[in-house]
Amino acid sequence: MILRLVWPAWALLLVLGPLLALCVAGWWRARRVEGRGGGWLRRAAMVLATLVIGLAPAVPAETTRVETNAEVFFVVDRTGSMAAEDYDGAQPRLAGVRHDLVALVEALPGARYSVIGFDSQASRQLPLTTDARAVRTWAETLRQEITRYSAGSALDRPRDALAEALEGAATRNPGNVRLVFVLSDGEDTSGAEDPSGGTAGFAEVAGLVDGGAVLGYGTTAGGRMRSYDGTEATGPGTAAPWIIDEGSPGSPPAVSRIDETNLRRLAAALEVPYAHRIAPTPVTDLVAGIDVEVAADGRRDVSTFRDVLWPAAAVLAALVAAEAFALAARWRRLSEVAA
Repeated sequence: MILRLVWPAWALLLVLGPLLALCVAGWWRARRVEGRGGGWLRRAAMVLATLVIGLAPAVPAETTRVETNAEVFFVVDRTGSMAAEDYDGAQPRLAGVRHDLVALVEALPGARYSVIGFDSQASRQLPLTTDARAVRTWAETLRQEITRYSAGSALDRPRDALAEALEGAATRNPGNVRLVFVLSDGEDTSGAEDPSGGTAGFAEVAGLVDGGAVLGYGTTAGGRMRSYDGTEATGPGTAAPWIIDEGSPGSPPAVSRIDETNLRRLAAALEVPYAHRIAPTPVTDLVAGIDVEVAADGRRDVSTFRDVLWPAAAVLAALVAAEAFALAARWRRLSEVAA
């Protein structure tokens, strides 16, 4: 057993030492004057239980963890077009993104993961972490951007955020393997006149990328998208109105189509393969050629400790309840005397 110390030992003694001394003095005085001192003993026990909680006793608990030198960056398109219902039949494209995010994490265990999301703007949603559950949780809560705030799709929006993340990772751990997976439909509706479809700038960060893939979602036939206002009653799978194409005669429901030309250009700029994802299929072929180092024999035993606070907490709770009962009884007696 070890003591993990919630506070430094001197702080615990500084705060709880005088309280314990006060309880002992109160007990001694009560014994001499009243011939009893059970209440002060109870309060002293409360201080001691608090001290035990502050010392935070812990027992060893050993786990096994896979460790690699891989840093995985997921760049995820959350624009309205990713809600188009042409994935695996009539599912939204984001359903495929959710599946593939979780599948890639499972295919690359022990890595560090980061998520960059982009819609009308790009931002780091999850810094590099070894917590695979954080990626799964983010994937489960992934939604399209709110329709009224949409500024159109632009494939180059996450470039600066990705470059900053990669450069920082390369500076901190230059020997690590950096993998980039871009998940998008490749559509560009920003109106910018760029013959590369916004992908040329990614070539500047290709030297920091050791592997990964560009994953494309959607079909050439395309799909319609439900509007989304941030509530569960809107978006895919609801009866919310379709997003409208106001630039076409009669303002019909907008249809989003995958732009594989843009996606292939992006893959070429990053020097990674491109894969069209139309159904929840395995991702093993996407990570098969990735060369990462695994610690020692492939696994490492990590010594961890489990806090054992509940016995002291249970005692403290019981003592607090007893103190409250005693004070209530004393208050009733004083009230009766005053009456």
